[in-house]
Amino acid sequence: MNNKYINIYNSLVNLTRNKTLYEGFIKQDTFSDRMIFFLFHFAFLLKVYKNECSKKIMQDVFDYVFKQLELNIREIGYGDVSVNKNMKNYINLFYNILETTEKWEKLNKNDQHKFFLKYLNLSNNNAKILNYFENYLNYLKNNTFNSLLKGVIKLNF
Repeated sequence: MNNKYINIYNSLVNLTRNKTLYEGFIKQDTFSDRMIFFLFHFAFLLKVYKNECSKKIMQDVFDYVFKQLELNIREIGYGDVSVNKNMKNYINLFYNILETTEKWEKLNKNDQHKFFLKYLNLSNNNAKILNYFENYLNYLKNNTFNSLLKGVIKLNF
């Protein structure tokens, strides 16, 4: 497998491990919650760079990221049937997330907050998530796709 996009994948994993994202959880976070945060990060990344890069590059990134996710789920110990079922669910979930992130700027703050509440087990008053993703979106807009290919995103936003 071509590792051209490994830094993008590692950046997404690194961002998903940010402990401040999980502070507003009502219950302990789960593997599924972490996958959802990963998909949020990935959806915003695709949203920002879809016009900067060719469709082929974006498709290659998509394919690479989901192949890596599948490999990592297998490494955790899930069986073939479980992996296939989970991957199908995560891809469908990702398309739902992507649909909302495409119209992100047109949503008011309340709708943006409801978007996160729809997928995550958050307390109702947790504005940190919304602020975090606004900062992440601004970070992506201020950096080029090629800069992400060269290095892993540091949590400085």
